[in-house]
Amino acid sequence: MQKLLLIAVAGGLGALSRYSLAGFVQKAFGSGFPYGTMTVNITGCLIAGFLWALAENRLNLGGEARAFVFVGFMGAFTTFSTFILETGELMRNGEWMLAGVNMAVQNLVGVVMFFAGLAAGYAL
Repeated sequence: MQKLLLIAVAGGLGALSRYSLAGFVQKAFGSGFPYGTMTVNITGCLIAGFLWALAENRLNLGGEARAFVFVGFMGAFTTFSTFILETGELMRNGEWMLAGVNMAVQNLVGVVMFFAGLAAGYAL
């Protein structure tokens, strides 16, 4: 139960951070392109890589701390960072084909599913 509460708190902080950063960037650059989301995704990848390296090399993070940081905060800040972490791990392990499949499937099928969802929603 404590782990779930920690994830929920971290998720709230991640969501608020995402909202704040994306809103700030979008106001600064205008609404013609999703600059806010792009900034959040890129920043999230940088933060996720940095925190992962710290967790592997310098910090002795237990399961609850990892859940707080990676599932809670980073998961709410941007799931794109999780996608990149997992793809990066495949690459680091020399699993280039699996990394390519992961990128292709999630992006291509994701776009197809978006349009399928739109069609289903409009059909109601």
